[in-house]
Amino acid sequence: MSNKQQTNTSNNKSNIKSDTKYIFVTGGVVSSVGKGITAACIASVLKARDFKVTMMKLDPYINVDAGTMSPFQHGEVFVTIDGCESDLDLGHYERFCNIDMKKINSCTAGKIYSEVIDRERRGYYLGQTVQVIPHITDEIKNQIYQACCGYDISVVEIGGTVGDIESLPFIESIRQIKLDLKYENTLFLHISYVPYLQSSGEIKTKPTQHSIRDMRSIGLQPDVLICRSERIIDEKAKSKIALFSNLHEDQVIGMENVDSIYKIPLKVHDSGLDEIVLKHFKLESNSAKVDLSPWQKCINSKKNSTDKVVVCIIGKYSDLEDSYLSLFEALDHAGIHCFVKVDVKLIESQTLIDNSVEMLKDADAIIIPGGFGSRGVKGKLKAINYARENKIPFLGICLGMQLCVIEFAQNVCSLNGANSSEFEEAPSEPIVGLIEEWMSSDGIMKVRNTDYFGGTMRLGASDIVLDKKSIVFRSYKSKVIKERHRHRYECNENYVPILKKHGMNVVGRSSGNLVEVVELDSDLHPWFVGCQFHPEFTSRPQHGHKLFISMIERALEYKGKNVEI
Repeated sequence: MSNKQQTNTSNNKSNIKSDTKYIFVTGGVVSSVGKGITAACIASVLKARDFKVTMMKLDPYINVDAGTMSPFQHGEVFVTIDGCESDLDLGHYERFCNIDMKKINSCTAGKIYSEVIDRERRGYYLGQTVQVIPHITDEIKNQIYQACCGYDISVVEIGGTVGDIESLPFIESIRQIKLDLKYENTLFLHISYVPYLQSSGEIKTKPTQHSIRDMRSIGLQPDVLICRSERIIDEKAKSKIALFSNLHEDQVIGMENVDSIYKIPLKVHDSGLDEIVLKHFKLESNSAKVDLSPWQKCINSKKNSTDKVVVCIIGKYSDLEDSYLSLFEALDHAGIHCFVKVDVKLIESQTLIDNSVEMLKDADAIIIPGGFGSRGVKGKLKAINYARENKIPFLGICLGMQLCVIEFAQNVCSLNGANSSEFEEAPSEPIVGLIEEWMSSDGIMKVRNTDYFGGTMRLGASDIVLDKKSIVFRSYKSKVIKERHRHRYECNENYVPILKKHGMNVVGRSSGNLVEVVELDSDLHPWFVGCQFHPEFTSRPQHGHKLFISMIERALEYKGKNVEI
C-alpha cells in the first residue's frame, strides 16, 4: 500500500485547525425548531463584529445529497455556486451571512458512508474491521476540519433532533472534537422548543428538560440553551430550565416568535448571545460597535411600505411552502428594496387545469417556478397564456422558461406539436429536450444512457452573456452575469429562428451557446421574461436581486389596470 493510502487512515488530529473556534448547534423536542435561521443569525452577528466566519450543515440522512429528495418531504433543494444540491438551510446561511456556500459546507451521512465504503473497497484500512467508531466518526471530523479550516469561528449545524438514531455518529463526532480541541475552542449550543398550552395558560418546560437529559446521556453538556417559544418565557421558567440543564440562568436565552426573520439578528445581539460566545472563546471583538443597521433597514422598509403588489406563483409543490422558500425570500427582498409589500399567492397548478383563470384576476405579476415531471403542466401553460395575452408581468424560471417557449410555439407560431421530451416520449416538435436529443446528427431522438439519476443535471453557476437591448441587460446593467442552474432539459436551438420571427427573442446565452434567457418583443408584452437559471438562489436581503426588483417595479406600473377574463 502507498504512503498516500496509509496517510488517509492515520489519526485525523493532524488536520485540526487549532485556532478555529467551533459552535456546534443541535436541536431538541421537535424538528423545524428554527436551527438553521438561528445558527445563520448568530453567524451574521459574529461576522458583523469583523470575525471571519463560515458555516456548515451536517445532515443525518443516507442520501448523498438532497438532489433526489421530494420537495414535499424536505422542502426546496438549494444549489450552491459550485453545483451542490443541498439542504435549504444553506440558503439561510448565504442570505444572512452574505457569503457563498460550497459543496464542502454540506455533509450528509450518505456522503460519509460512501467515502468510507469506497476506501474500504480500495484497501485503505489495511485489513481493519471498519466500524462507526473510529472510521465513520473520523471521516465526519475530517469533513468538519476541512470545511472550517482558516476561519476564526465556524458555526456547524447538526440536522435532526437529539435522540434520533441516525444522528448519533454526528453527535459522537462533535463530542470527540471537544476532546481534541479543548473546552475553550468548542461551544455547544442547543435549541429546544418550549411549548405553550393555551388550555392551562402555561409554558411547559418538561420537553426541554428531557431533551437536555438525552444530550447528557450521550456525553454532551450544552454551554448555551436557546428556548424557542410562541410566548415570552418568564424568569421563573428560565430558572427552572437552567437548574435542570446544569446551566446558569444567563446561559438560557428565550427566543420567542417574531413577525419578521430580519429581527432575529437584532434579538441575538440584544440577548447578549454574541458576548457569551466571545467570552467562552476568550476572544475580543474586532469591532468597537456591531453594525446591524442593514437588518434595521430591512425591518423599517417592511414596516413603512405603503404600496402592495400581488404576485401569483403557479407551483406544483404548493402543499409545502418551503418547496419555494428561496423564491418567497427573493420576492420579499425585492419588496424591501422597492418599499413595496409583496403579497405572494401560491396556486397549485393542477387546480388551474379544471378551473377558470378567475383566481389569477388579482395578479399584478405571475411567476412559473422550476419543477420536474408532467403533473400540472397544463395548468402552468394556461397561466402563461393568461399572462401573455393580458400583458401581466411574467417571469418563467427553469421549467417556467421551457413552458413559456412551448406555449408561445403552440399558440403563436402554430407549432401544435411543440412539447418537451420530458413530458412526451417523441413529440413531433421537440422544442425542449436533452442536448443529445436535439443535437443528434440523424435527427433520431435518443435517451440518455446512465444508471445514475442524482447529480446528472447542469448544476451550479455559469456565465451568461446578455443582449444589450434586452430587459435583463437593463435590469442587471451588465453584459455578463453569473447565475446558478439545476436542470436537465434545454431549449432546442433549431427552433430559435421561428420563435424570433414571431416575436420571442433569445437575449441570453451560456458560454456553451445554450439558450439562457428569452423575452417577448416590447410591442407584444411590456415585461415577459423566461430564464433557464434560478435567480432566487443569489438574492440577498440587503440589496435584493435585480431581476426580481425589475419585475416588482413593472408590476407597480401595471397595478390597477383592468383585465378582461
